[in-house]
Amino acid sequence: MDKPLAVVSGATKGIGLAISKKLVSMGYFVIGTYISSYDPETLHQLESDHFKLYQVNASDYEKTQDFAKDIKNRYGNVSLLVNNAGIVKDNLLIMMKEDEFDRVIDVNLKGVFNMSKAFSRQLMKSDNASIINIASVIGMMGNVGQSNYAAAKAGVIGFSKSLAKELASRQVRVNAIAPGFIETEMTDTLEASLKDKILENIPLKRLGQTQDIADTVAFLVNANYITGQTISVCGGLNI
Repeated sequence: MDKPLAVVSGATKGIGLAISKKLVSMGYFVIGTYISSYDPETLHQLESDHFKLYQVNASDYEKTQDFAKDIKNRYGNVSLLVNNAGIVKDNLLIMMKEDEFDRVIDVNLKGVFNMSKAFSRQLMKSDNASIINIASVIGMMGNVGQSNYAAAKAGVIGFSKSLAKELASRQVRVNAIAPGFIETEMTDTLEASLKDKILENIPLKRLGQTQDIADTVAFLVNANYITGQTISVCGGLNI
């Protein structure tokens, strides 16, 4: 492989797709993962010469281990891992089912552990290697009806700090990005009244774009003296 190799989880839409396209434009060969079922034609339309997709459940430890071995055998060592895959199952705590809590923790937090564990040895053998974990300002602020999501994303931030200390001696940087409310398919379905309430709390008075997160990933890729940090990209929501 004559290009640096990146893996982006949750790469078929929204933030993950924007990150993947940005990395391709920067000269990376990008391996994206997805969990939902897609028809072959849809996948073919998303892929390009430098962007390939694999169905991988990040919350399955054994599957992520097998995936990492397969990527190494096919393409070589990964130099960038972006842990973006995530889900929401919002509910008030008194109404929340155990499965709603467990599933969000499994995907949003354990998935970050699984993927980082699977690719850490490859990253240690690569130049300018880094892990970028997509957290959330909700992990810093909390939010009504999102105790599961907030717990998972707060965990991602703490995990990133700890792993940054562990891998620093091998020159592997680990950072997190904490998006605020970003325009995606999810926010498109919000009622106008709810969107207005959200905008009231954002000093910049607008939702973010997926490109804002992709640009922050690009910055961290090249920020060789930054590790263990969490950058909020939220329009000032967490001020």
